[in-house]
Amino acid sequence: MRTRWAARGACAVVCAVLLTGCQSAPGGGEEDGRLGERRTAASPTAARASGYGAEFLGVDECSSFGRTSFTEASCAGERAAARVIARHDGTARDGPRCPATTDFVLHISEQHPSSDEDGDGVVPRGYACMRHLQPPHPGDPGGGGGPRTIVGDCVYDLGDGRVRETACDGGAEREPEFKVTKAVDDRSDCPASTALYVRLGGASPVGCARPV
Repeated sequence: MRTRWAARGACAVVCAVLLTGCQSAPGGGEEDGRLGERRTAASPTAARASGYGAEFLGVDECSSFGRTSFTEASCAGERAAARVIARHDGTARDGPRCPATTDFVLHISEQHPSSDEDGDGVVPRGYACMRHLQPPHPGDPGGGGGPRTIVGDCVYDLGDGRVRETACDGGAEREPEFKVTKAVDDRSDCPASTALYVRLGGASPVGCARPV
């Protein structure tokens, strides 16, 4: 049995997007280097101009995808591309985890524009957990992306106790080598077929992975 502790977060590239100020725009999912980066400037005032809700990118509101930026958009409009499924103040590092099937995370920097959603001149720092309106969904089990590794996801070994997620169907650049079949509290709870331990975090932090 292989007993390496595969700390996925150690090798991953955070799929974070600054919606205000300088931002890096993902093409689809957090912690894993699955997405490239593009940097540009986006004003929270401009993003709020359409006024779709009381809070900037609140739960059940939608964002559009541009070539260099994200803005809030009407969920009924053709520009809408992803929906907010959870929204928290502060930073993703210190705050609650996004839902398991989140496709990507938008990180919103604190700004003090001339106008905002409630007129107090502040767009608070926070993050939005996003889900694409249309498939593919990289955050789904086996999807090869998303901010979290969950049961059903596949990974390949980078060496030195590190892994990176990839699509289970073999459609990504790297073929899957292991599949997470169970989440447990401790390595000793994994089945005998386990060949790799993957750090998942959360209530059951150990992922039991078998070869594929």
